[in-house]
Amino acid sequence: MIVQDIINHLEELTPLNYAEDFDNVGLLVGDKTQDITGILVTLDTLESIVDEAISENCNLIVSFHPIIFKGLKKLTGKNYVERVVMKAIKHDIAIYSMHTALDNSIQGVNSIICNQLGLINKQILIPQPGTIKKLTTYVPKSEAQALRMHLFEAGAGSIGNYNNCSFNVEGYGTYTGNANSNPTKGKKGEMHTEEETKITVTFAKHLQSAVLQALFKNHSYEEVAYEVTTIENTNQNIGMGMIAEFPEPMNELSFLNHLKSKMKTESIRHSLLLDKPIKKVAVLGGSGSFAINAAKAAGAEAFVTADLKYHDFFSAENRILLTDIGHYESEQFTKNELVAHLTKKITNFAIILSKINTNPVKYF
Repeated sequence: MIVQDIINHLEELTPLNYAEDFDNVGLLVGDKTQDITGILVTLDTLESIVDEAISENCNLIVSFHPIIFKGLKKLTGKNYVERVVMKAIKHDIAIYSMHTALDNSIQGVNSIICNQLGLINKQILIPQPGTIKKLTTYVPKSEAQALRMHLFEAGAGSIGNYNNCSFNVEGYGTYTGNANSNPTKGKKGEMHTEEETKITVTFAKHLQSAVLQALFKNHSYEEVAYEVTTIENTNQNIGMGMIAEFPEPMNELSFLNHLKSKMKTESIRHSLLLDKPIKKVAVLGGSGSFAINAAKAAGAEAFVTADLKYHDFFSAENRILLTDIGHYESEQFTKNELVAHLTKKITNFAIILSKINTNPVKYF
């Protein structure tokens, strides 16, 4: 088994195409063709994590946070990032990160928080735009059904809970071609006239390469006329944060105690208590101040996130209970879910959950 095999399993859970533009995800250190001796899963990659991988005979570290976030111009060991990368290279250890790709997954960080808190009826809080593509092409009428099926097999026509999302306009004029003008069907230079059909299918953007390969492989024209556009509809399975609810409402103090217990945090910073029952809750693991307005607009009575600044708490405006449980605390269970996912996919291989608490924040 090689590094690329593990990457394939991880990208079944969350394709990297849905990571935020500012992020640095994927294979950060190492060779994707390298044979794997063991996998260590962690939230952060520190020197102690690399040492743990060495002791456990793991030459692949799957880390939620990317160790390389900003560009590296030198490798001299002057800071912890450089030292981690240098040690990993010295010991032939590959490092792979998912970060905001997993943040944006419906099965990712925020779903994990909801499950930990016992929240139900989960929905994406801020759907990511531009995730649905539309392919339009033209094909001889006699070949239309076969081409549609090949496109469906490549993943087209399935968005969220909807399958075979396509429509077909029969008899779109007559096509005549030869080698000196338009693309032809059959042997080069052979004249051909046949009624065409227009095929339109939608697909998730990470499938574009596979869908186009299916189109080119199964279309009879030498040059295929096609168009790929981005449609405005939002995909309810991809995006930042989640909105969910408790089966039964609870008062604010009970909610805070429940949050503290389930998320294993030593303290919670929060806005003014409003003496309102808490049922509908928005969650966003990591730094989530940008989603405060979205949480309010969704009708959440409380918002669970991290890294709120002083002035962010004013944004509650007596409409919502803002809670900051800590960055590490909001994402700490992510590595457990990654181990569970990989264990289901690979039943006869060493997948190790890191025992090291990488939280840099301490409480007195």
